[in-house]
Amino acid sequence: MAEPRNRYSTVSLILHWLIAALVLAQVLLISAHEATDGPLSREFVTIHKSVGLSLLLLTLFRIGWRVANPAIPLPAETPRWQKLAARATHVGFYVMLLAMPLLGWAASSAAGREIVWFGLFDWPLLPVGGGRDVARDLMDLHEDGAKILYVLIFLHVVGALKHHFIDRDNVLHRMIPLIPRRP
Repeated sequence: MAEPRNRYSTVSLILHWLIAALVLAQVLLISAHEATDGPLSREFVTIHKSVGLSLLLLTLFRIGWRVANPAIPLPAETPRWQKLAARATHVGFYVMLLAMPLLGWAASSAAGREIVWFGLFDWPLLPVGGGRDVARDLMDLHEDGAKILYVLIFLHVVGALKHHFIDRDNVLHRMIPLIPRRP
């Protein structure tokens, strides 16, 4: 019988931490946009759109990678409700990491606002009409998604810290290479 995996693959680790860093960048970019005016403010939004579409592509790749490389099971002693909560949180992440960029893309498209991906090329707009009213409704959903994402991040971090400090298992070791494995 093969020994169970005790670490995620390098690709899984890179995707996890790259996506986490880009989500943090998105929060900082929107905060900077809201704290500034004029051309600088618009530049923060332009970068925010590029990062968002990059997150969409990375999330699609990550889902494909996850299908081909299933998650390491939680420790057998983990209560069923916690396993279900962890699964729901992860599914929620995937849903939000797909929905938020799609909603932002659709809002820009409805308003007829161009998207230039990191200054390299024009990203195609979706065939969404409706103008500013539809764009505003889509942006409201996009902003509500951010609130849901904050809750998911909180649950994810609290769960990871619980495993490390209370359960004292190796769950956190799987995703943070610097944490030594517990015997």
